Amino acid sequence: MIKRLTLALLLCAASTAAAAAPETYRLDPVHTRVMFAVEHAGFSHALGTVSGSEGTLSFDPDDWTTASLSVRVPLQRLDLGDDKWNKAALARNLLDAERHPDATFVSTRVEPVDPQHARVIGQLTLHGVSREVELAVTLNALKRHPLPPFRRTAGFSATATLSRSAFGVDGWPSMIGDDVQLRIEAEALRDRNATDPQDTPSVDDAGTPAPVDDSDTPSSSPARKRSP
Repeated sequence: MIKRLTLALLLCAASTAAAAAPETYRLDPVHTRVMFAVEHAGFSHALGTVSGSEGTLSFDPDDWTTASLSVRVPLQRLDLGDDKWNKAALARNLLDAERHPDATFVSTRVEPVDPQHARVIGQLTLHGVSREVELAVTLNALKRHPLPPFRRTAGFSATATLSRSAFGVDGWPSMIGDDVQLRIEAEALRDRNATDPQDTPSVDDAGTPAPVDDSDTPSSSPARKRSP
């Protein structure tokens, strides 16, 4: 009797642990954008964006400490609203995007603040230099997307401030401020088949990854029903 009870408790514990395991999400490059602001000769703060970021997120909303994030940001997608300024920012004396085409961020730890907020600390590699950066992250929503393919989606906002000279981007110091303010808006779709952040699934015309047997759409077949 004791052995049966012990086995039942072990099975229950294993089931609970499996249910609470973090799920894998893949960033939607269309609905993920990095915005940056940097002082321009003391007159204003120039605003720019970088689109097309890709990566994977492992996330359990009930335990932020188990979360992990790996992101690649394609710097060639930088846009300051003017072709000449884009070329200048990507040139060798600034971002040197020809030799360093991507920025990457890989989390090392996550410190929860409350159910909707956390500090995500990780290694940012930019211009060939890696430094620790802290993101202040807000979970906006975690639910089934209302549009096809109706996949479970996590939405986040994040902010950070970094020193560009700390990454060796120190050109034009009299014209461009050193502090760079970052604002990140990101959407990530649940992807049970995700294995590698560089292994991107097919994308439909709307820019949303095509379904890969991960739809939350109700089905008449019990074997295909999944919780939202």
